[in-house]
Amino acid sequence: NTIYNYLKYFENACLIYQLKREDLQGKRILKYDEKYYLCDLGFRQAIIGNNQRDITRVIENIVYLELLRRGYEITMGKVDNLEVDFVCKKQNKPIYIQVSYLLASEETIEREFKPLKKISDNYPKYVITMDDVDMSHEGIIHLNLIDFLMDNEMI
Repeated sequence: NTIYNYLKYFENACLIYQLKREDLQGKRILKYDEKYYLCDLGFRQAIIGNNQRDITRVIENIVYLELLRRGYEITMGKVDNLEVDFVCKKQNKPIYIQVSYLLASEETIEREFKPLKKISDNYPKYVITMDDVDMSHEGIIHLNLIDFLMDNEMI
C-alpha cells in the first residue's frame, strides 16, 4: 500500500504517468498490473545514467510520450496471456502498437508480432523498432522509430 501511495504522489507531481491494462477480449479495464512511464526521461538519465541494458524500456517510454503528444488515449492491452504494449484510441478507433529495440531473432519477432496476430479486429497494428529493414507481414506494419518520430502523419 505504501508503494502505491508513493506512485500516486509521483503521478500527482507530474513525474510519472500510469498506464492501465485493458482486457481486449472482454473490453474492460483491469484493476491490476498497471505500468508506469516517466514524464521526462532526463530523470532516468540523472538517476541511472546511460544503461544500455534497458534500451527497449527507454524506447517504449519515448513512443508512449509521442503518442500522448499526438492526442491518443492509451492503455496497455491483454489478449489471452500476452501483452500489447499500447492500445491507442482517437475518436473511439483503436490502433495497436508493440515496441522493441531490434527484431534481431526469430524469438523476438514471434514475441512482438504474436499478440497483434491474436487481435481479431481489422484496426491497424504496428511494431516500432530501431531496425532499418521493413519486416511487415500478415497485415502488421513494421515502422522504424526515427521515421515514426519524424512523421506526425505516420500513425
